Amino acid sequence: MRKLMFRAYHAVGDVAYWSERTFTAAGMLVLAAAILSGVFGIDTTQSTAYRMFAFLAVLLGIALVGRRWRRGRFAVERMLPRAATSGETFEYRLRVTNLSEAEAQSVSLRDELADPRPDYAQFRAAMKWPSYRGWLRLIERNRVGRVPLARLGKLPPGAVTEVRVCAQALRRGRMHFTGLRVGCDETLGLVRGLCTLALEQNLIVLPRRYALPPLSLPGGRRYQQGGVTLASSVGDSEEFIGLRDYRPGDPLQRVHWKSFARLGRPVVREYQDEYFERYGLILDTFGAASEAEVFEEAVAVAASFACTIDTQECMLDLMFVGAEPYTYTAGRGQLQAGNLLEVLAGVELCADQPFEILAASLAGRAAGLSGCVCILLGWDHARADLIEQLRARGSVLRVLAISKQPIHDAPSWLVQLVPGRIQEGLAAL
Repeated sequence: MRKLMFRAYHAVGDVAYWSERTFTAAGMLVLAAAILSGVFGIDTTQSTAYRMFAFLAVLLGIALVGRRWRRGRFAVERMLPRAATSGETFEYRLRVTNLSEAEAQSVSLRDELADPRPDYAQFRAAMKWPSYRGWLRLIERNRVGRVPLARLGKLPPGAVTEVRVCAQALRRGRMHFTGLRVGCDETLGLVRGLCTLALEQNLIVLPRRYALPPLSLPGGRRYQQGGVTLASSVGDSEEFIGLRDYRPGDPLQRVHWKSFARLGRPVVREYQDEYFERYGLILDTFGAASEAEVFEEAVAVAASFACTIDTQECMLDLMFVGAEPYTYTAGRGQLQAGNLLEVLAGVELCADQPFEILAASLAGRAAGLSGCVCILLGWDHARADLIEQLRARGSVLRVLAISKQPIHDAPSWLVQLVPGRIQEGLAAL
């Protein structure tokens, strides 16, 4: 039964998809009138509505046949921005060239995005009882963006023109453009002749961000094994401070050969270890599928910290667990804040692994961190134990828990953020 409903919903979606792209607004009106007149005129002895049905059906038939001669040849170049932000509109350009020898009339452009319809596994997991309203909710949940129809009007043969498209990014992730359809209305203006172009591109949709007050992060400078150049090289290396004579046991890699040749005695480069500030941004990704809204708010808060913390003189480690524990470092020669936002655009809930994986992944890194900003999905014993372990290792913490329900017996230093009032809670930090 469930699989039958899934196939039926898919079939309805296919019909709607074809109709929306094939018929113009006037064509949809004529099609609706033809269907209604066909229903009411089914008994020709009781109603004359069948005459209207016959007339409208002939019009649609002529239009569908006539669109075969309205399929032009076009070349289109899509120019996307580097990234967009969830919940905001963005613009991009389409450069269209008419390759046919005839003038194209009533030209329209429609970018095709990846199919947002759920697969059977998602459909079965999300819907206890199948309903078309639930099916539509799943489609909207999977939809990353929305791109409107762009109209050009007339396009002479060989002409090149540009059109700006104002699209909307609905949620973070990857907006995948699968192709583009160029339509030309047939003579009656009811149906479009379509030219389909395979034009695949991707656009990263970054998580939305909140405004943060001026931050005073906890902690001080810590010793960093490898020094500043750890940020741009692999292995142990420190900050260069000068030259000195060779001493037994110095590695040959540090010999300064130009000075050796000039002075006639071995000279080596001298380094010293460096202390600087390094902060951790810990994102809790452990939760059930029902906590998707809370998780999205947590990602938005993490993105707000990632783009607000100044990484010119410090380093910021973004740490979370996906298929495995991940750490991305920004500042002092490594990633930029924008790169961390791109990483956060692809973070997903981790519902099939134990929370203790996060604590284990942080065990070897806490000693080198000046402080941590922890963004948690609620508050329970497992999360309280993680915070206590970090405190026991000497980490100075700022802990934020995002929860719809009030947190009872919460420590005084725990900041609760409520979905829907995140900005208000962050303003009080």
